[in-house]
Amino acid sequence: MTNMEFPTTFLWGGATAANQIEGGYQEGSKGLSISDVMTNGSHLVEREITDGIIEGKYYPSHTAIDFYHRYKEDIKLFAELGFKCYRMSIAWTRIFPNGDESEPNEAGLKFYDDVFDELLKYGIEPVVTLSHYEMPYYLTQKYAGWSDRKVVGFFENYCEAVFTRYKDKVKYWMTFNEINGLSVAGPAAWAGGGMLSADTKMIYQAAHHLLLASAKAVKLGKTINPDFQIGMMAGMLNRYPFSCNPDDVLACIEDMREVYFFCDVMCRGYYPAFVLKQFEREGIKIEMEAGDAAILKEGTVAYIGFSYYMTFTSTADKSLIPKDMPGFIKAPKNPYLEESDWGWQIDPAGLRIVLNILYDRYQIPLFVVENGLGAIDKVEENGEIIDDYRINYLAAHIQEMNKAINIDGVDLMGYTPWGCIDLVSASTGEMKKRYGFIYVDRDDIGGGTLERSRKKSFYWYKKVIESNGANLEN
Repeated sequence: MTNMEFPTTFLWGGATAANQIEGGYQEGSKGLSISDVMTNGSHLVEREITDGIIEGKYYPSHTAIDFYHRYKEDIKLFAELGFKCYRMSIAWTRIFPNGDESEPNEAGLKFYDDVFDELLKYGIEPVVTLSHYEMPYYLTQKYAGWSDRKVVGFFENYCEAVFTRYKDKVKYWMTFNEINGLSVAGPAAWAGGGMLSADTKMIYQAAHHLLLASAKAVKLGKTINPDFQIGMMAGMLNRYPFSCNPDDVLACIEDMREVYFFCDVMCRGYYPAFVLKQFEREGIKIEMEAGDAAILKEGTVAYIGFSYYMTFTSTADKSLIPKDMPGFIKAPKNPYLEESDWGWQIDPAGLRIVLNILYDRYQIPLFVVENGLGAIDKVEENGEIIDDYRINYLAAHIQEMNKAINIDGVDLMGYTPWGCIDLVSASTGEMKKRYGFIYVDRDDIGGGTLERSRKKSFYWYKKVIESNGANLEN
């Protein structure tokens, strides 16, 4: 590799999640998942979590973009883009509809056999997330989600089924999507832990079960196929001190611990001192069984996958935070950054900063598995979609990845921009918040033909991959 080139083994691709693209929510004996009881929302209106399916409500995951029936068409488009890999997830409820069955559902297993075969036909490596904000709804009702240790065993059973079935088709795995999202109240705790409401102790108890389940999955996977590369996935919500006031610097350190806690355990194999001190200070006693510490130590991950969209600030002065501020993180806006239509601040240099922070801290390979710009796309009269704003966003972030590799020495495996094909937004349940290179004719209330078309960014990203990141010109 010469100076300022991406590695020849770099995995260029795109990323999606089952609950945001598949649809077919009752087909193939699939069970009800936690995403299937989430209605549509908006930037200002939170998605509603209903008690089962309520007539008259709109649930976008039920059809999504109908990948379940159109996967061959979509994968052909991915191949045209030149994907080296495709990050996707398996819907747990397709394999175990309720979650606690003893035997897997053959129809669900066969569906993913067909998807993987189609990807491999084009030389595209599947990168598979085992649980991407989707667990069986039944487990939330009977066991209160991940707060119950029994769910660890159910997850292990699920992992054994898919690891065994796909051991010769999938090499790259991730255990839980944005596992640190569990610590954010509201819909994120539901999506990450299957819990509608939880106090701090319950959140940390569920976190322990998730960490234990991940470690068990790593150990199990390596026995089934020693060549498996099993990583973690964190939402990298990086923060800067709002000012150089030492109080703000300390507030930033404390806020970042919500991310590092999960990374520390999954990469190092033990609970960090700051969390143990927090437990001691707040009188939190997590129930752990004999042998848990050894399992965490033996089940550390091979790489860190993470999402990166934006950065935040931290301040000790809470009066600086607007009381009516939307979003899941309340923090003063960074005056040096622009923002998207949804108020997400755009910070390409922050990606290089994050790559350096993570690599310096853990010294294992990294994988940018989500990054992108959610925006409203306009279809011109001739059918074209001129999304220069998306091209400019992605090009700037790719440049920063290049610097992290070639100037800073970061070991970066690949890049899979989020929503490579338009999909349902996890945070808002909208379709108009689009990320893709491929446009899907679908609106926020279920209208549209579901037809696919190529945006300007499609042809641009194809050139990026063909040139191995050398050609970023619009």
